Amino acid sequence: MILPVIMAGGSGSRLWPLSRDLMPKQFLNLDGKSTMLQATVKRLKGLDTLPPLVICNEEHRFIAAEQLRQIQQLDNNIILEPAGRNTAPAIALAAIAALKKGLDPLLLVLAADHIILDEQEFRRVVSAAVPCAQQDKLVTFGIVPTAPETGYGYIQAASALDANQEQHVYAVKQFVEKPNLSTAQQYLASGDFYWNSGMFLFKASVYLDNLKQYRPDIFAACELAMENIDPDLDFIRVNKEAFLQCPDDSIDYAVMEKTDSAVVIPLDAGWSDVGSWSSLWEVSEKNTEGNSHKGDVLSFNSQNNYVFAETGLVATVGLENTIVVQTKDAVLVASKDHVQDVKAIVQSLKKSGRPEHRVHREVYRRWGKQDSIDTGYRYQVKRITVMPEQKVSMQMHHHRSEHWIVVSGTAKVSIDGKESLLSENQSVYIPLGTAHALENPGKIPLELIEVQSGAYLGEDDIVRFAERFNRP
Repeated sequence: MILPVIMAGGSGSRLWPLSRDLMPKQFLNLDGKSTMLQATVKRLKGLDTLPPLVICNEEHRFIAAEQLRQIQQLDNNIILEPAGRNTAPAIALAAIAALKKGLDPLLLVLAADHIILDEQEFRRVVSAAVPCAQQDKLVTFGIVPTAPETGYGYIQAASALDANQEQHVYAVKQFVEKPNLSTAQQYLASGDFYWNSGMFLFKASVYLDNLKQYRPDIFAACELAMENIDPDLDFIRVNKEAFLQCPDDSIDYAVMEKTDSAVVIPLDAGWSDVGSWSSLWEVSEKNTEGNSHKGDVLSFNSQNNYVFAETGLVATVGLENTIVVQTKDAVLVASKDHVQDVKAIVQSLKKSGRPEHRVHREVYRRWGKQDSIDTGYRYQVKRITVMPEQKVSMQMHHHRSEHWIVVSGTAKVSIDGKESLLSENQSVYIPLGTAHALENPGKIPLELIEVQSGAYLGEDDIVRFAERFNRP
């Protein structure tokens, strides 16, 4: 059996302003259909797999849970890392979790932020790799290169292990770092180098045996971190103190470059790691002018652009080879030839203490989400969404009062112990200093507008009296 292990950590900045620290690209919906995490799960359909196991950062837990819930894939299957320690420890956590259930599945390790255009070919190659993994090989999937790419690591293949088979399997000769252009051109010409996809297939026990042999320190730290784990909703919360002691290392360095069991299987399925806005344009659908439009976009005499409109109309006139990304709180306009410099903007935001590098206007919580619509002197307006049968914990504020106006759904409101039900177009006032709670007892999302007013409106002006799960 195959257990998909989906790596959903990281907080890349190359797709800013859509990608933020608290909303990295693996959780973005870039095609208007599914988020990248959801697409990763959906492309497994047709393979004989167990429910996926997702590994993500503590800060992203509610986003991951909500996106899995939307596609009916949420079932106590999210491992939370208290801090990033790279891929070798993350995969070890998944392997240990599987063995604790009395299973020894094949782990299909995937990144949540990759695009694969030919999903049928992807599934075919994964299926073809199963017999090899069952023979205790550590399989990595090498992407057939289409250009002398300097942004990827490479895998050099040695002799074919099964030259008479339809799907070739090669011993791994070496892993190499990202090359310069001339070296990449040599790799492409040689025909025995593949892009390193970061996707793997192997038995859980075989991976752990190799990790224990080559990096016993990582193995020991992960084993300790998975002892006495803390169940929390749909999350597997590892021992924080133990995991923080774990060394930071990738699976390539920790295992794949050392073991003699590594093999590479070529994959040619329209793969991209979407490392920049220009690479996203390359794999996106385009009109006859070469433009890729997402959202409400009008263009005139414009060619070869990527335009993303999140909340309003974006119009282009006489624009060429340009990236335009509009979100609720930021707009990016960049030449396609300079999109790698977007990270300089992110660094500038960090240095100046601005929030736009870290958080969107819309923020996810365990109970739903909130969108800060407007802020001014002594007031703030938010749109609050509470999911069915969820509750915002009992709390009070020292410096602000609040008005709640129900837009849709039913709100169960508690103010100083007195409960009431509100429906559409009804409202309630919460005076400063009163204990209050909000719950959605219904079957549809509760939408309300919250108007805060007072001398101080910071998120730290919250005193919580009852936390169901000790989480905000």
